[in-house]
Amino acid sequence: MIAADLAPAVRAQYPFAPRDFAALSGRMSYVDHGPRAGRPVLLLHGNPSWSFLWRDLILRLAAQGRRVIAPDHVGMGLSARPDRFLRLADRLADIEALLAHLGIGEFDLGVHDWGGAIGFGVAGRWPDRVGRILVTNTGAFLSDRIPARIALCRAPLIGRFIVQSLNGFAWPATWMSVEQPLSPAAKAGFLAPYGSASVRRAVADFVADIPIEAEHPTRPVLAAVEASLEGLKGKPMLLCWGMRDFCFDRSFLEGFVARFPSAEQLRFADAGHYVLEDAGEAALGPIAAFFGPA
Repeated sequence: MIAADLAPAVRAQYPFAPRDFAALSGRMSYVDHGPRAGRPVLLLHGNPSWSFLWRDLILRLAAQGRRVIAPDHVGMGLSARPDRFLRLADRLADIEALLAHLGIGEFDLGVHDWGGAIGFGVAGRWPDRVGRILVTNTGAFLSDRIPARIALCRAPLIGRFIVQSLNGFAWPATWMSVEQPLSPAAKAGFLAPYGSASVRRAVADFVADIPIEAEHPTRPVLAAVEASLEGLKGKPMLLCWGMRDFCFDRSFLEGFVARFPSAEQLRFADAGHYVLEDAGEAALGPIAAFFGPA
């Protein structure tokens, strides 16, 4: 799928002209919006969303002079669908390659869901290049907590059938990840890249890559990300959290607070996992102010 294939109602909410980059894992679609002279902000989505998640923030930040870069992880969104399992290590390498391709030196960062492990992984390797960090309903450290509904989606064989064949992850996310119903256009936008089993492999792979087991191949990678967080202390940070998130719940917020006690906090009691959808302007305004102009 390319941007031109999106339904008009979705295109109206996602008025960007994504570009393509030959990432290590395959073709990566990415938004590069706003003045090229503006200080870059890198926004990283998770699973099962795509850069559509950031649409309103992209427009807001670009309007105040920031250059906003929002990729779709390979296998997700408008990016290519390679026929192989991509793990956290692959995601880190892809984002580092994109930054190198674009010649990005210093940048600010925003993360959500799996974007936290990816974004903090990159930031932890290059702490001198990272400025302000927005953290929304995510994790970047090992945890044995996993909701039963996600554990079911990780179960051998049946889990992949539920997620990939029955669309039992991307579709439920359009109502389980919010407290206020999405508009029809927003729901269509989140689901647009995941219309058939053949394009949902990475959705299932992301779930399978959650490193719960001690011998899981991604566990040492995430452990290294966690260890690198120490080098990011002192960075200006905003924790923007939907407190009704069934997955990245209060315990994950508390995990960040323990590691970054000086971080600013925005807690939304009536918002879920897709905090920007539920909180709207109440979140976008403070986030824009946090990042500031170019």
